[in-house]
Amino acid sequence: MYTKSFNSIKINCTALQQNYTQLQKKAGAGVPVMAMVKADGYGHGMVMAARAFDRGGCRTFGVAELREAVLLRQAGMRGDIYVTIGFAEEDAGLIFQYQLTPVIYSYAAAQALSSTAVALGQEIGVHVKIDSGMSRLGLFPAEMPMFLDAVSCLPGMKIAGIMSHFPESDNPASGSTTHNFQLFADACRELKNRFNGICHIANSGAVLKFPATYCDMVRCGIALYGYHPAVRVTPGDGQAPDLLPAMSFTSRILQIKTLPAGTGVSYGHTFLTHKQTRIAVVPVGYEDGYSRILSNRGHVLVHGYPAPILGRICMNMCMIDVNDIEGVLTGDEVVLLGRQGPGNITADDIAEKMGSISYEVLCLLGNNNQREYIE
Repeated sequence: MYTKSFNSIKINCTALQQNYTQLQKKAGAGVPVMAMVKADGYGHGMVMAARAFDRGGCRTFGVAELREAVLLRQAGMRGDIYVTIGFAEEDAGLIFQYQLTPVIYSYAAAQALSSTAVALGQEIGVHVKIDSGMSRLGLFPAEMPMFLDAVSCLPGMKIAGIMSHFPESDNPASGSTTHNFQLFADACRELKNRFNGICHIANSGAVLKFPATYCDMVRCGIALYGYHPAVRVTPGDGQAPDLLPAMSFTSRILQIKTLPAGTGVSYGHTFLTHKQTRIAVVPVGYEDGYSRILSNRGHVLVHGYPAPILGRICMNMCMIDVNDIEGVLTGDEVVLLGRQGPGNITADDIAEKMGSISYEVLCLLGNNNQREYIE
C-alpha cells in the first residue's frame, strides 16, 4: 500500500534536544525544566518530542489530559509526568497505575484520589493549581489555605506542590507578571511553612525574561520547539538563548500553467490576473492545516524566493504566483515553513498573516500532515 503524501512535515530532533539544553542552562542547574509536550508536542509529535528532550536530560514532562500521560507511559517514557488540567474522577485509578502526578483544583478530585489510594494501600503526591491572574483553572489564592487543610486531612494524600500560570509573561512591559507573581509567592510561603512541597509558575516567557519567578521548577512550552513567545526578539539579546525551530513543511508543484490577463483564480475568483501570469498548483490546503485565512495574503518559497498565494486556498490545493521566478518546473520543491536557499518562513511569519500565534500554526501543520523525524 502506497501511503506517502506529496506533503511532508520534517521534525529536527537535534534542534529539540538543543533547545531543551539551552533552556535548562538558562534556568540553572538547581531548577529543573518541565517539558510541556501537550497538544501532541505542539504539533511535533508528543512521544518523539519527549524522547528528544529526554536525550537532553529532561526528567519531567507536562501534558494537559490523562490520555496523553498514559500514551507517554505506554511508549516507555520514564520520569515524572504531570497531568495539568485534571481528570475524570472515575479514571483516578489510572493515575496510580501509570505513576502520574495529578494537578488538582477541586475537592472531588482529591476525594477520588484518596479513595483509590486507600484501596491500593498507597500514598499520592498532588500539586494544587492556583489562579493568580489567568482567570482560568485553579483556586483563588485566598481559597488555598482552607483547601490545603481539607486535602491534607484525606488519607493517602500528600501536598507535593502548587502551581500557577502567567497570562502576560511574553510582554516584559506588562506589570501583571510582577503582580501575579507576588500573589503566587504569598501562596508559596503558605505551602513552605506547612508542607515540604515545590512551587512552579514560570512558563517560556518568564524563563526568558523574568528569572526572579523561577521558584523550584519552570515549565517550558513554545520555546522548546524553537520559538520565542514574544514573537520578535532583538538580535543579541543576552536574555534570549538561540532557539532552533524544529519543524519544516514542504510540498511540490503539481502543475504549471500560464493564465491571460483578467483570469479569475480559485473559488469566488477573489484574485484576477492583471497581466499574463504563470501560476503553479500546490497540493496543500486547509485540510493540511494551511489556513484559508492565508488566501491572497500568504506566500511560500520556490527556489528560495517568495511566491504569493493567489486566490482562495482550497481543501487540498492552493495556487501560487511563479511569474517572476525563473526555471520553475513541475515537481519542484515548495517550502511553506522553513528555509530554502536565501528564503525563510517561520511560524511567526505565518501567524502574523493569520492574526494568530506560532503555537496555533505549529499545531495545525504538525497535526494534519505526515511527520518525518530527522537528526
